Amino acid sequence: MDHLDYQKMLLSRHARSELPFPEGEFDMRVARVREVMQREGLDALLVSSAADIFYLCGYHTFEVSVHAALVVTDTHTLLQVASIETGAAVVTAKVDELVSYRWEAPEEVIGPLADALSGCRQVGFDGLGSGLRVGVIQRLQARLGSECFVDRTAAVMAELRLVKSPRELACLERSARMTEAGLTSALDMVAEGVQDNEVAAEGARAMLAAGSEFFSLGPIVTVGARSGLIHVNHKRHVIAQGDVVFLEFGAVWQRYTAPCMRTAVIGQPDDEMSRAAELCLRLQQRLCDAMQPGASFEEVARMAAEELAPWRETLFHSGVFGYAVGAQFPPSWVEGTGFIAPGQQRHLAKDMVFHLPLCLRSPGRWGIGLSHTVRVTERGAVPITSHDGQLVIR
Repeated sequence: MDHLDYQKMLLSRHARSELPFPEGEFDMRVARVREVMQREGLDALLVSSAADIFYLCGYHTFEVSVHAALVVTDTHTLLQVASIETGAAVVTAKVDELVSYRWEAPEEVIGPLADALSGCRQVGFDGLGSGLRVGVIQRLQARLGSECFVDRTAAVMAELRLVKSPRELACLERSARMTEAGLTSALDMVAEGVQDNEVAAEGARAMLAAGSEFFSLGPIVTVGARSGLIHVNHKRHVIAQGDVVFLEFGAVWQRYTAPCMRTAVIGQPDDEMSRAAELCLRLQQRLCDAMQPGASFEEVARMAAEELAPWRETLFHSGVFGYAVGAQFPPSWVEGTGFIAPGQQRHLAKDMVFHLPLCLRSPGRWGIGLSHTVRVTERGAVPITSHDGQLVIR
């Protein structure tokens, strides 16, 4: 049978059998997005980010490199996936219509999308996201008129996704427990003579054994001077006496990730390492105290930057003191909807969830990271991940 017959058979037997949430959760989300669309004067929303598609209908797959799109109008939802993704789409997505194109013929995506958007005067799309191919939007604009398309999908989805529902918060709590299991097991492996890959492997094993799905971002483990390099990862390096070992993990429950950082030292940390760890803890406490509903992302970041200012000549920090987390797919667990950083004008609200990536790096020497994922409450932010905040001495 071809993929169309396969889809029909699956629909008759397994439709919506693996929805990540009850159907009512997705009904609520689609109703909310339609309210925002009406307010913004949008007749349709073209959704192309894997995480945004998941948020609105539940569709999820590990194969996020191929084109997928969700079209939302005031009366209809249409999901378009590749032929190899029909199985995942049938069992995980709640939509009114499912259409597929041959995996090997991506040019087939244009016709069904153009038909679904025909007659719409204003169509939101995501111009800066990673999901929408340039060739797709260019061909749609050529068919329907470039004046119909406005770059609004990312803003609409950020408004909806930043504040988490009770079910989303429960998923993040489950993720946090699995993340902690991975970190605990990995830290037990840390010792002189052990390879960074072995530590990462043990962390991955423990998170998967605890129930994690495929990771949005695999375990990060760096040792020695490499711990002072941002965004490198394990690469067969052997832990030696005096090394700092940096770990950052994030397990996945229904695609939701609550990341966490821990750091171990082989032997006694020197005074600079200890002061960096203490600074991480002070920054975290000040951030949590300042993350009150109504505070702007920028003013919270400015306060943290002032705390960090005396160390700017010797320690590197990314400048982002928090980023929103929620549902996501490879290659990152960063939700992308909000950042606690200079120039960010959004305001905090109850039940927003952020990872506070407090890693301080001494270039060419070491990196100390002690972080939590936190939830905004009426009294400030509270961690949903759990650890004692101390360097682990081995």
